[in-house]
Amino acid sequence: MKVLYSTQMINIGGRNGKSVSPDGSFSLDVATPIEMGGNDTKAINPEQLFAAGYGACFHGALELVLSKARIQYKSSKVTATVSLLEDPVDKGFMISARMQVSIEGLDNETAEKYVKLAHTICPYSKATKGNIDVELEVV
Repeated sequence: MKVLYSTQMINIGGRNGKSVSPDGSFSLDVATPIEMGGNDTKAINPEQLFAAGYGACFHGALELVLSKARIQYKSSKVTATVSLLEDPVDKGFMISARMQVSIEGLDNETAEKYVKLAHTICPYSKATKGNIDVELEVV
């Protein structure tokens, strides 16, 4: 398979540490959320990072399918909600995602068609297919 792009991030300290790019151009503190016993902090957590990446990737896929179909619309927005869940099998953790999508200028039926299509080509959707529950919602 032809590699189009690769990137790396380095984490030190897990959920209570730091994530940095090898060249130092990106660096952020990572912390356990308050809801899971963490301290009150402005640091980011892994679920927020996943939601940011998935939301951006999904929105890019949506814009691509709308563009290829030459669909006219005013604007679009994707809100990605990632939840950390207790895994009922091993009592560890698992995640789920909900993609709430609004496409101003399209009726719900048409919007749902293109949201489902975007889900079939989004690399994050492909990576999570069969691994986590992903709910698609047109709002």
